Amino acid sequence: MSMRNTLLALILGLLAHPVLALDAAAVAKLAHGDSDEKIEAINALVAAGDERAAPLLQALADGELFLAGKRVLIVRGDESTDALTGEKVSPTPTGLEDVVANNRIRREIGAAVAGLKLSSPRREARLAAAKELAGGADEAMLPRVKQALAGEKDAEIRALLELTSATIELDSSDKALRLEAIRTLGASSNPSIKTLLLPLVARDKAGQYAEPDSELREEAQKSLRAIGGRLAWGERAGLLFAGVSLGSILLLAALGLAITYGLMGVINLAHGELIMIGAYSTYVVQNLFRAYAPEAFDWYLVFALPPAFAASALVGMALERSVIRWLYGRPLETLLATWGISLVLIQAVRTLFGAQNVQVENPAWMSGGIEVLGNVVLPWSRIVIIGFAAAVVAGIWLLLTRTRLGLFVRGVTQNRAMASCVGVPTARVDMLAFGLGAGVAGLAGCALSQIGNVGPDLGQAYIVDSFMVVVLGGVGQLAGTVYAALGLGLVNKMIESWSGAVIAKIAVLVFIVVFIQKRPQGMFALRGRAVEA
Repeated sequence: MSMRNTLLALILGLLAHPVLALDAAAVAKLAHGDSDEKIEAINALVAAGDERAAPLLQALADGELFLAGKRVLIVRGDESTDALTGEKVSPTPTGLEDVVANNRIRREIGAAVAGLKLSSPRREARLAAAKELAGGADEAMLPRVKQALAGEKDAEIRALLELTSATIELDSSDKALRLEAIRTLGASSNPSIKTLLLPLVARDKAGQYAEPDSELREEAQKSLRAIGGRLAWGERAGLLFAGVSLGSILLLAALGLAITYGLMGVINLAHGELIMIGAYSTYVVQNLFRAYAPEAFDWYLVFALPPAFAASALVGMALERSVIRWLYGRPLETLLATWGISLVLIQAVRTLFGAQNVQVENPAWMSGGIEVLGNVVLPWSRIVIIGFAAAVVAGIWLLLTRTRLGLFVRGVTQNRAMASCVGVPTARVDMLAFGLGAGVAGLAGCALSQIGNVGPDLGQAYIVDSFMVVVLGGVGQLAGTVYAALGLGLVNKMIESWSGAVIAKIAVLVFIVVFIQKRPQGMFALRGRAVEA
């Protein structure tokens, strides 16, 4: 027989008799042994590092592992597979005996499967496995973790594996390994690490340290101080972000009111309902995209902005032309009329959409968040709203300072009579300015629909805060509205972190009352001949 024929026969022989994929002794223990022997077999399969053991272990956890005499089978539906060789078994034998796995074994299997997936070529699988192991891993998993760590290039996965390795080595009998593990854990920002290190510095009832080695205790104390410092900075960063986030929401809610109240001095109690109209417009656009363009659903929010602005602006201009224009200079009557209109708008929405809240979903790109530190996650929805609020403020500033309408609005705000004398159509400017303020309220509703419930009473939650922001910042002052909204947001969140939400609201209200008594014009006062006169 030639060398070529010999080689061909060898290859055919290997194909006809496949090499066993798994260790026969480990599989036998897994099927026939008691709980300790099963766990020993699980560790042996993981130590071998063969990913093909994962389906076998998962089958045991799912109750799909059976005995047919001495043969171990994985049975899923009508299909049977030999657990040792991977060969299909047809037909499935009768009289199968279950291989039972208790909760302890299932926990071991979860970590074991994660350990096997550490060698997966897919980053997502390795990252998921590393996260699962970081939640708790057995000492038997340490060689597998070390092996994966040696070949891992991804920084995020490496950090998780280093943390897992240090957590396991913390219970080692080798002092050098324990010291290194404590230092590694001390570099983490994960709040749960403190629970691992605290037992090293704890005392018993007699006052004796649980950890007799003073060097290990001192290192643990250093690591705990380092972790505590990072967590404190994380809490401050989270508090600052929460304050800016609340401030941006207050700014969006108050910006439209700053335009209408600042220009015409109209106490518009229907402003909250204009916000509500913008939120419901977003809901309608969402439903249209879900019904007619589901493939583009993630972009519905962008397309909802113009309808939200237009719907609220049209309602605002209709309100100004039909009611408010007859009540200029009569603040009490205006207040009562707009309050009545707010009730009408609430009832109209209840009639059209029902009294229950409606669901407005976040697009995929607004879901989740950015994990800055172990105890700080910045939600994308809040980040987008902060950016959106900044864009709206920039747009309003450009409109008021760089356009003809903005010039007319500023002129009428500072001296209505003089503006009318030089040909400014004050009635038309009033209508357009009111429509602009109402449209901005609609944009606020579109944004607020992404972070809270959308219902008929949505606007009632923001009307009082909106007036507080406008009065504190100074009537008719865009910059004052921005500073007041961000300031109130930060102060509110700081007080809330110390004493709770109710005390924070009371403290902010008391502060505003005292501030307005000392400075009635707000932080920024209007300047002009009519005002100064």
